[in-house]
Amino acid sequence: MSAASQPTGPGQVPSPCNGVCRINTANGWCEGCRRSLDEIAAWSGMSDAQRREVWRLLPERHAQAARQN
Repeated sequence: MSAASQPTGPGQVPSPCNGVCRINTANGWCEGCRRSLDEIAAWSGMSDAQRREVWRLLPERHAQAARQN
């Protein structure tokens, strides 16, 4: 995932879910979108600012997961 794919403009922030929904028990992140179970569960109630913060964390999580494989 590149920084260019992160939502930055006004309006509703889309979910990063890509339909690959498996939780990695080693790090607690979804193997598809790299969100935690808490982030996934809270997503519908999050503000756009909170959602953007989750999006901001995802590139580093993807990089960490790639290094672990």
